[in-house]
Amino acid sequence: MLRQINCYYKLKNDMSVLQNTVNSIYKTLDNPSVIIMRHGQSVWNEKNLFTGWEDADLTEIGKLEARKAGQLLKQMKMRFDKAHCSFLRRAIKTLWIVLDELEQEWIPVQKDWHLNERHYGQLTGLNKIVMEKKHGALTVKKWRKSYDYKPDLIDEANANWNGLDQRYADLEKSLIPKSESLRETVFRVKKYWDTEILQDLKLGKRIIISAHGNSIRALLMYLEKISAEEIEEVNIPRATPIKLQLDESFHVVSRTFLA
Repeated sequence: MLRQINCYYKLKNDMSVLQNTVNSIYKTLDNPSVIIMRHGQSVWNEKNLFTGWEDADLTEIGKLEARKAGQLLKQMKMRFDKAHCSFLRRAIKTLWIVLDELEQEWIPVQKDWHLNERHYGQLTGLNKIVMEKKHGALTVKKWRKSYDYKPDLIDEANANWNGLDQRYADLEKSLIPKSESLRETVFRVKKYWDTEILQDLKLGKRIIISAHGNSIRALLMYLEKISAEEIEEVNIPRATPIKLQLDESFHVVSRTFLA
């Protein structure tokens, strides 16, 4: 009799553990997630140039990379209600191609300069390989990856200055950067997440974001509380969807590179 009672309570306990596991799984499935993706290869990526706010177009390889990303998301039966994108054509065209593959071209797309790549100032247009040979790989890595380093300001006479670009005509000239550190990029990306993307998530919308290596690093740094030292080793591959699984409070619980 005692043995039967012990078996009963063991079975009851096992069933309770199983139910908690099932509940946990369903809770995770119900929680929101976001897909973030860097653009495909651009013309300036191909040439190894510091790109930043330069509006470099996609190469044929970049278009193919974007198409493969879209096909992957389609295989995973991803559905979206809204997209967020930078003002730069390499991110815009990557998003177009992905939505075309998903047959979801009709969803609304919100473009905003806050998701632009970090502004590289006077480094814009310089060749990274040439700079490594001239200044050393560690110095160039600091220019590209460190949190606090800010390049010299770009001169308004420079052909790569964005101040007269029509897409920024409604933006106060003082807000158009002439150079940025990653710290400053975090500040603007954080603001956009809190005021725009987070509001969409709270409305239950399924979101995809098309942006850039450094604006994505900035966003991950903010959302995942990544330190200034750790962020130097975070690399964002081209046209590779990143799934951020969020909890009920919209905090990141996991990051997965989909491939």
